[in-house]
Amino acid sequence: MNSYSQVESTLQEVLEVIKPLHEDCVTRLKIINELREVVQSMESLRGATVEPFGSFVSNLFTRWGDLDISIELPYGSYVSSAGKKRKQTLLGELHRALKQKDGWQRLQFIPHARVPILKIESRWQNISCDISIDNLQGQIKSKFLFWLNEIDGRFREMVLLVKEWASANGINNPKTGTFNSYSLSLLVIFHFQTCAPAIFPPLKDIYPRNVVTDLTGVRADAERSIAQVCSSNIARFKSGRTINRSSLSELFISFIAKFSDINSKASEMGICTFTGQWEYITNNMRWLPRTYAIFVEDPFEQPENASRAVNQKQLIQIAEAFETTRCMLISANLAQSTLLPTLVRPKTFRFIVKQQSVSSSSYNGGHYPNTRPQVHQAVHSPLQMQQHQYRISRPSTSQMQHNQAQMMPSTSRVQSQFPKTRVENRPRPPHQYQKLTPSVSQVQAQLQRARPESSSGSFATRRPVQLKHNQGQMWRLKSDK
Repeated sequence: MNSYSQVESTLQEVLEVIKPLHEDCVTRLKIINELREVVQSMESLRGATVEPFGSFVSNLFTRWGDLDISIELPYGSYVSSAGKKRKQTLLGELHRALKQKDGWQRLQFIPHARVPILKIESRWQNISCDISIDNLQGQIKSKFLFWLNEIDGRFREMVLLVKEWASANGINNPKTGTFNSYSLSLLVIFHFQTCAPAIFPPLKDIYPRNVVTDLTGVRADAERSIAQVCSSNIARFKSGRTINRSSLSELFISFIAKFSDINSKASEMGICTFTGQWEYITNNMRWLPRTYAIFVEDPFEQPENASRAVNQKQLIQIAEAFETTRCMLISANLAQSTLLPTLVRPKTFRFIVKQQSVSSSSYNGGHYPNTRPQVHQAVHSPLQMQQHQYRISRPSTSQMQHNQAQMMPSTSRVQSQFPKTRVENRPRPPHQYQKLTPSVSQVQAQLQRARPESSSGSFATRRPVQLKHNQGQMWRLKSDK
């Protein structure tokens, strides 16, 4: 087996383990429902709603991923936001309320962060949650990443693999001066923009303005306008693109190689997914003065630096992790037993080995079996289900249904423009991914029960519930059919 084949089979096996299970989605929904009950019991948060965002909404979360939640305060139909002082006060009150409830542990209130945060851990699988107030910016960013995920399924696979690899190498923790998961996702976007042929366009070709600054006025109108522009531009890009047929292993190896000299480049250049290229810091006035070790611009909230937590000392460690992994990936006689400790955390490594022992009764000549263990059920894309489950906000059920019909610009239209086609008789190259299309009607009844009666329009799509094994969407290799 050559090195690319060995890397490919190993990456696929890693994905089988880190992709979320059905129960992982259900667990997160339980957490959201329990938190909603606490919020609804508080007089100071009367009329507020609980809305997830982050990787759970963008469908880029792993089995053990954290959960980001925004408490949206009632402002009628308009986009608004509480001041930092009020956010601190409300989160402090929520902190005290959760202390009185069973099922929550390791509560940590961080009032003086750039965005005040309440960190909690749920009894359900010990899932860690970050709670903020009025984080509409986080919700729109999550939705945008989901749209990119819909352009090409390899984006989701790469993000999951890169986050796992970064955690294994100690460079996915902003508390210690390394990357956060959002900046790692931006690096994958940048890689997809700069490979040949490009898988993604510059993000300005999808939305030509600063997304966050356009979140003004009537919330439903602002969100619908953004969705319409993105939907149209994504459809245009897809219709005229040249298909990139790289395998997952080729994309992963070239990703590691691309950033192996990130330390030297970062001193002069920044990563800009908005334009899809490296840009000299001295030529970019919005990035001056240079005060960061590395600049990865947030394309939706320019000129914010998504990697502002990275310090110079840890940037050296980041570069070493890239270079060490690059050398290993191109080495001869590469074995899975050598690959796995570099690609995954010890917890994931143990899980893979355990599953291999279950799926294969023989030890294959000193090497792990190359067959992929079937260890997880299909977990599906959030597009359709989000539009129902996380409309746990705003006025009444009938009003939410009316708003839903206006946002995105209607589910059927968005679905027709994003790549959710069923692949039945049409052949695909081996690396292509196909999805199972979820039935919204099948989850409607449950989601209606979860909705409070006092809510008003919210973002165009919300995070899904997965109710049955084969409902929803999931990117899977054709060989897994």
